[in-house]
Amino acid sequence: MSLTFSLESLLKVNPILLAFFATLFTWGVTALGSSLVFFFKEINKKALNLMLGFAAGVMIAASFWSLLAPAIEMTETAGKKGWIPAVVGFLSGGLFLYIFDKTLPHLHLDRKLEQAEGVKTSLHRSVLLVLAITLHNIPEGMAVGVAFGALSQNPSIGMLASAIALAIGIGIQNFPEGAAVSVPLRREGFSRWKAFNYGQISGAVEPVAGVIGALLVSYAQPVLPYALSFAAGAMIFVVVEELIPESQSGHETDLSTIGAMIGFAVMMFLDVALG
Repeated sequence: MSLTFSLESLLKVNPILLAFFATLFTWGVTALGSSLVFFFKEINKKALNLMLGFAAGVMIAASFWSLLAPAIEMTETAGKKGWIPAVVGFLSGGLFLYIFDKTLPHLHLDRKLEQAEGVKTSLHRSVLLVLAITLHNIPEGMAVGVAFGALSQNPSIGMLASAIALAIGIGIQNFPEGAAVSVPLRREGFSRWKAFNYGQISGAVEPVAGVIGALLVSYAQPVLPYALSFAAGAMIFVVVEELIPESQSGHETDLSTIGAMIGFAVMMFLDVALG
């Protein structure tokens, strides 16, 4: 009863403000992960693969349960074909991240500097590592923002609970991403504070993307199913392009697979139980 009352109180808050606070939370968890650099100079490769696999599982589950399924449902409720915005939005999101991937200079974990992707640049390796995680965080922040922005069109407890579950899930998987930036930088000779700041700043894009996503759907109701599907496509692109390959590097691929299964189950539980 008290939980329901609390959610009803939140429904009175501006959805854009809720999106902003939710993405501040996900940014904060990124910073929390980055803070591991104060305690460790290295991350065990097995543990890193497990954490990255977990992050991939969370994002895959969130893409369906929190984004695609609601987009299909609300379209069919309006008497239209649910697959159209789902397919168009999903592929558009993937294309958007593909263009970003080919344009933004960045470097994946465990890669040499000459293997940096995007346009050629003279940026330092550390900056390229941060940009790689920043690329991850754009669709994550957008997904959370769109989920909360949807409340302007459907201010229901179920929709709010689903958005909160998504924010929690994205926040949880941001923890290993923050650590995956800061700890390698510390190993390369950066001070603890500098490595921490580089890691946490990679999550700063989430509140920006979140507010933009919330604003978009708040003032353009017809695009909501497309926006939800767009965020799903962008997240799946990140999972397949970066998280899964990085989590499968080395010889402990079973751990990354187990991590992905657990991550999917945790996100599915959060969305179904809360939503």
